Parts: sequence; structure tokens; C-alpha cells
Amino acid sequence: MDLEYTFWVMLQLCISPKTAYRHTAYHKQTKNQWARDDPAFVIICCGLVAIASSAYCITFGHGFRRSLLTTLSAVLVDFLLIGAGIATLGWFVANRFLRKRSHSSQGAEQYVEWMYAFDVHCNSYFPLFILLYVLQFFLSPLLLWRNFLSASLSIALYVVAFVYYHYLSFLGYNSLPFLEHTQVFLWPCGALLLMLPFAVLFGFNPTRFTLGIYFN
Repeated sequence: MDLEYTFWVMLQLCISPKTAYRHTAYHKQTKNQWARDDPAFVIICCGLVAIASSAYCITFGHGFRRSLLTTLSAVLVDFLLIGAGIATLGWFVANRFLRKRSHSSQGAEQYVEWMYAFDVHCNSYFPLFILLYVLQFFLSPLLLWRNFLSASLSIALYVVAFVYYHYLSFLGYNSLPFLEHTQVFLWPCGALLLMLPFAVLFGFNPTRFTLGIYFN
């Protein structure tokens, strides 16, 4: 596992995501595949999610058994299982609707690899993890208050996290030269922005809602 390169990619995904995805083309040239062949990114993400989930469990007073189940759920369900579902949906949409058709009989059709679609999810998930696991944890004393300011800050945090997630997904598919109309991966951003004023108006607090599911 190339840990140094993996941490560099994680940093670039937060500060310069286009730089991170420019290396996708280099990987295709050297490995002849778009997907990563190094499991370091997934393993590190699993470890970070487990650590952050354990911190939430300790803070909000879960017992050992329930904490273990919550941590396993965060890693296996929230990150891996739901991520595999999102990757499968993106993989299907890209291959079914977004591939450029080759008009040359000698041109080989290119397809999005499922593992690349999962890489896109993992890349998009990491900044979301920083915002909704790490930053939310430190801001939780403020975000959990029952007032308009706390609800508004919580909504802003979640909207930024999910908009950035979908933006990185768009960059991931847009970096493949045989795809077109990849702007469809930005459509959820529009839906989130449309829902934003209604969430603020009704005082919805996604931090209280999410932590309430896990910690009552």
C-alpha cells in the first residue's frame, strides 16, 4: 500500500480536487485501468470512520456492545454498502446513457469500470467525512442547541458536504474522455439548494435528526 500517495490524494480532494483527478489519466497510462489497484484509500477510510464513530459513541454514552454495533454499521453500511449502491447507480447511468458512441469500426468501445465508480464514491466521501464526522463532532455542542442559529448552521454544514460530494462525483466521471453530459451528476446539487430555504424556514436541524437516529 502506498500510504504517502494515498494521503496526498486525500489532501488534494479537499483543497484541489481537479489535481487529484488529473492523476487518473496517468494511472490509465501506466496501469491500463482507470480504477486504483491499491486498497490503501478504502482501508484508511474504514479506519477513520471507525475511529470517528467510536468518538461519537464515547461522547454520547453508548455501552460497549451498542458502540461496537454502531461503529460496524457506520463502516459496513454507511460507507461500504450504501457506497456500493451509489457506485452501482453511477456505473449503470454512465455506461447506459453517457458513453460516447464510436462511429469507427476500428474504435473499441470503452466502459466505466465498476471499481472506478466505487473509487469515485470513496473520493467524494472523504471530504464529506471531514465535514459530517470530524467538524460536526467538534461543533456538536453548538449544533445541538434548540434555536434558529444552530439549525441554520447545521443545514449549511450538511448542504456544503453533500454538494461537494456530488461535485467530486461529477469531476470523477467528467475526467473519463469517453463520457459526455456528465453534468447529470450535478443535478442533486440543484435539488439540495431548492430544499435549503424550506429546511431553514421550518427550523429543521439535520445534526439533531442524524444523531437522534444513532443515539436517541
